[in-house]
Amino acid sequence: MTDTPAKYPQMPLSPDTAQQIAAGALRDPFSILGPHEAEDGSVWVTVYDPGAVHMTVITEHEEFPLSHFDGVPGVFCGQLAGRESYRLRGMNANDETWENEDPYRFGPVIGEMDEYLLAEGTHQRIWQVLGAHVMEHQGVQGTHFAVWAPNAQRVSVVCDYNSWDGRRNPMRLRGATGVWEIFLPGIGEGAPYKYEIIGAQGQLMAAKADPVGFGAEHPPATASVVRDISGYGWDDDGWMHHRREKNAHDAPVSIYEVHLGSWKRKVDEGNRPLSYQEAAVELVDYAKDMGFTHIEFLPISEFPFDGSWGYQPIGLFAPTVRHGPPHEFRDLVEAAHQAGLGVILDWVPGHFPTDVHGLGQFDGTALYEHADPKEGFHQDWNTLIYNFGRTEVANFLISNALYWLEEYHVDGLRVDAVASMLYRDYSREAGEWVPNKDGGRENLEAIDLLQRTNMICYGEVPGIMTAAEESTSFPGVSKPVDSGGLGFGFKWNMGWMNDTLDYIERDPIHRRHHHHQMTFGIHYAFSENFILPISHDEVVHGKGSMINKMPGLEGEKFANLRAFYGFMWGHPGKKLLFMGNEIAQWAEWNNNDQLDWAATEYYTHAGVQKLIRDLNFTYRDTPGLYRKDCEPGGFEWLEANDMDNSVYAWIRRGAPEDPEVVVACNFTPIERFGYRIGLPSSGKWRTAINTDAKEYGGEGRGDMNGVTAEETPWHGQDYSSPVTLPPLSTVILVRESD
Repeated sequence: MTDTPAKYPQMPLSPDTAQQIAAGALRDPFSILGPHEAEDGSVWVTVYDPGAVHMTVITEHEEFPLSHFDGVPGVFCGQLAGRESYRLRGMNANDETWENEDPYRFGPVIGEMDEYLLAEGTHQRIWQVLGAHVMEHQGVQGTHFAVWAPNAQRVSVVCDYNSWDGRRNPMRLRGATGVWEIFLPGIGEGAPYKYEIIGAQGQLMAAKADPVGFGAEHPPATASVVRDISGYGWDDDGWMHHRREKNAHDAPVSIYEVHLGSWKRKVDEGNRPLSYQEAAVELVDYAKDMGFTHIEFLPISEFPFDGSWGYQPIGLFAPTVRHGPPHEFRDLVEAAHQAGLGVILDWVPGHFPTDVHGLGQFDGTALYEHADPKEGFHQDWNTLIYNFGRTEVANFLISNALYWLEEYHVDGLRVDAVASMLYRDYSREAGEWVPNKDGGRENLEAIDLLQRTNMICYGEVPGIMTAAEESTSFPGVSKPVDSGGLGFGFKWNMGWMNDTLDYIERDPIHRRHHHHQMTFGIHYAFSENFILPISHDEVVHGKGSMINKMPGLEGEKFANLRAFYGFMWGHPGKKLLFMGNEIAQWAEWNNNDQLDWAATEYYTHAGVQKLIRDLNFTYRDTPGLYRKDCEPGGFEWLEANDMDNSVYAWIRRGAPEDPEVVVACNFTPIERFGYRIGLPSSGKWRTAINTDAKEYGGEGRGDMNGVTAEETPWHGQDYSSPVTLPPLSTVILVRESD
């Protein structure tokens, strides 16, 4: 035998112990089941298999039957000839036989250092220890299972191997860690499994999916699935070595936000969504052709309900099987990297659903969540809130963030619903929330979690980015932790989004009364490192598509939208656009169907698509539009107060050697001929973008060949030029090199 057997005080089994075995009531099954040495030095083996009427031990040299324990079906016991490896052969009442290894002859897998860190709650890479790992252990192939359930009375792996009978493979509790483990020989890739748990009060609970499972069955099935995530041969070194520059504050960042299930579907194959490998070709080629720098996916972590879009995840460590197994998601990430695109994942540490197979009451107690619903229940989403102050829970979340960055080479995480994490009274009335230790409303434990997540992720994985969807004015979201900030690389600018959309949706005749909704964002534009988001949330739940938000007749709607996109790409801040907005589809986003790609057969829709492509490439090729996105020195107003004409104009600057850029917007349907605009330098200024160009579906009005600066001071500049501003348009002028 490979391990020294534990010593039995006496043999054979007592009736009481045999009954406990058959009832699955052993607190320490490894102390009874498997091989053990009696006080006289003899070695005995005890086996439980309720489907067997006969059980035989097979060693290298002999076979001999075990004795059936009288009155307790499935319990067998017998003496071995010595300390050697063995297999078991069972036979049922129909004389059918099977052979398998005895899981209880194998020693522990978790090592002392892992055990120490797990007990301390500081194991940054828990996925390397917990979950289901395909491996060879003591010379035998199988899968090692480990799960944290400190208050459980018994935890068992249930799967096809044991006929989903929790009595057959109860696990070993690893001391103070609260972790249970077992090695099941013969189980490999693709095997579905769950954990059957007897809770803290002795109650048999609904079987649970693995919190650290690497795969899952296709919903609505709910089991975890064994996935071997080792051994992927990455071929993206070129990207990984240089991605720091691609994610930097002074880099052009234009993000294409994608819900993979509805970007494109195989209509002739039951309207199924693309696989990861299909997306690795079709989506990656499209995003690259459109000039985006990054693809951001709505949550990829496994989730039970399609209608949640992934924002109510159950399997935080499992790429959703809706599109394929884990390695194929890696194929998608690698393809993006080889095309020069970064990959960002939406990450949801703020809450989790109440599905019975999930984390709620995992071991019969409020383990991952708060016990008090005033702290542990989201009223808006009917979900549970993590207990951020519990060390093991915080470690679970931080480790999960690190997992996606390390195991899947993901380039960034956009953290969902940060505001709901930061405030204990988020969406709650007086008396419905619990103040922090100082009597305040801030969630100090969540703040600490976010800070530590950012510190660890940036420290352990060079070149990544994190971004916060944070809708309040919480200070320092994108400031370093050592300066008192949360440590995010970027923050979504929700205020800019709300103000500008409110303005652009108004009839132009009323815009003069709301003029400074478009200028207000500059007052705080450099207080954080901002991303300007036009996201999925703006085109669902009755809000209308982007084109349908626009006022006027059809032609005016398209002109308004093109002008708005020009304003957005000329404004300081990184860019984010949700899929479908680039083709101006009429319908709201529907997660159950693909985008309206047929719309691009019409010149107006195709024109908006071409405009987004040209805006992206102009942005990427013009350092003055991105290098100082997050610095006040990169922006100067030329005209911020012409509310009568609804005209705005400003300068964008990069490094001293970068050509200066002037952006001018006319948000009325009246053409402005000879509108004089100040220019910061002399010479020729080319028209890089005119959103009224015919190729974008416009009328082709304006200074298509650019303008030449005159020595006429204007708008505080030494030079200026009369510029024709087409109706409902944005014009971007770039200083040509001498």
